Amino acid sequence: MTTKTTPLYESHLAANAKMVDFAGWLMPIHYGSQLKEHEIVRTDAGMFDVSHMCVLDIVGSEAKAFLRFLIANDVEKLSTEGKALYSGMLTPEGTVIDDLIVYLTHYGYRIVVNAGTADKDIAWMLKQAAKFDVQIHVRRELAMIAIQGPNAIAKVCKVIHEDWEDAVKALNVFQGFPFGPVEDGWFIARTGYTGEDGLEIMLPSDEAATFWQALLSVGIAPIGLGARDTLRLEAGMNLYGHDMDESISPLAAGMGWTIAWQPAERDFIGRAALEAERAVGVAFKQVGLVLEGRGVLREGQVVEVAGVGQGVITSGTFSPTLKHSVAIARVPAATKDTDTVQVDLRGTLTDVRMVKMPFVRNGKKVFA
Repeated sequence: MTTKTTPLYESHLAANAKMVDFAGWLMPIHYGSQLKEHEIVRTDAGMFDVSHMCVLDIVGSEAKAFLRFLIANDVEKLSTEGKALYSGMLTPEGTVIDDLIVYLTHYGYRIVVNAGTADKDIAWMLKQAAKFDVQIHVRRELAMIAIQGPNAIAKVCKVIHEDWEDAVKALNVFQGFPFGPVEDGWFIARTGYTGEDGLEIMLPSDEAATFWQALLSVGIAPIGLGARDTLRLEAGMNLYGHDMDESISPLAAGMGWTIAWQPAERDFIGRAALEAERAVGVAFKQVGLVLEGRGVLREGQVVEVAGVGQGVITSGTFSPTLKHSVAIARVPAATKDTDTVQVDLRGTLTDVRMVKMPFVRNGKKVFA
């Protein structure tokens, strides 16, 4: 398989990025220092090329009915244009095909799905769409840039069209709109994956490099996938293929809040399986772990809960903000806050602390 590149590939090379294969795409892992890039997003503003993610537009007379069946959250909640919601798209067995964001637009719905799952997502959606009057438009002609950090919106407003500035500043969190004529392709949303404020901007691929340069000119630094991972982990955000996948129920992966159980008569793919799982009792739950001593928590390490059983770390790393290691773990559902929890670090059972996530929000520690 040929490794794909985004419209910003040459821009990354010009910035001396270290490029790696990520989900079949050549992407920047860092531009010299992952730790420095992490700090820039927490204290100022950084930008990520996320053009490898896939944008879809869902239109047609039954677009709403289709999405109410397709995903576990309910697009009926999208009461005003621009509002967005996060959801899992599930198998009939109640496991996670992908996690995604849906926006309500004046022409239908816009969905953003993960890069590594895009092909299977589209195939699944097309299969389910056969029963509905709906069309799915894959918008591969669009690039996507995420600008994140406490100064992100103010700096972006220095380079966007001056007629858009007030509307961008007025965006609510988890809200996005087309800017300019729809056919021009610009869509700006106040969303992100870092635990900081910021924007995700979809735009025509042939305009991406010029806009990237404009963002550089106002002091927005390029940030690689390495810092994106440490930022999202500090924010307690799941990563598909690690914290959930087609082997895991959203109830065991900290995604129970994304399931709209009401109204009870709404049938969505995976509902029956989730209701059965809930009835017998969910076996695992998601927790945050903190190791304040030496060592690093990593994916795949065994978590021992005294007198209860074993779990596993699904994401773990050194936290640049907190200066110690943190992790997302799946542990037996019977685990209590008072239980002794240990992780096997190179053959040594080491005490860790169980905390409620996120670990960091708006650049500050948030757990007790």
